[in-house]
Amino acid sequence: MDVILLERVRSLGDVGDRVEVKGGFGRNFLLPKGKAVFATKKNIADFEARRAELEAAANAAKAAATARGEAMTGLVVEISCKAGDGGKLFGSVSTREVVDALTALGHEVDRQEVVLSEGQIRELGSYGAELHMHADVVVPITVEVVAEI
Repeated sequence: MDVILLERVRSLGDVGDRVEVKGGFGRNFLLPKGKAVFATKKNIADFEARRAELEAAANAAKAAATARGEAMTGLVVEISCKAGDGGKLFGSVSTREVVDALTALGHEVDRQEVVLSEGQIRELGSYGAELHMHADVVVPITVEVVAEI
């Protein structure tokens, strides 16, 4: 399936790139989310007419993501949970708890932007996480899981 990207997609291309993708990826992700359009003659002409507008919007989105990311660079998020004697948690810490902790600190983050290096956290300790603000903006943070008192 040949498509034209309307916004930057990590590991695929930039605005205006014409790329070949698998049918399912195009139909189920790129097209419904408005990240791409079919590469037909009409769509190519429409894109060329709107190229400056789309590139300006992409640059504005990247600038906004960079500004948000700079405010959170090196941030340490502390989450308290019930734990047993060996440091094992009763349950786990997932992206939802990290988002709640960031929101409590005054940072607005979507759950899809948070990537935990360990997947779900099941023990007390310090863990790395990343905030994927934009395809080009990735911010590392630290998640501290401590025992609830």
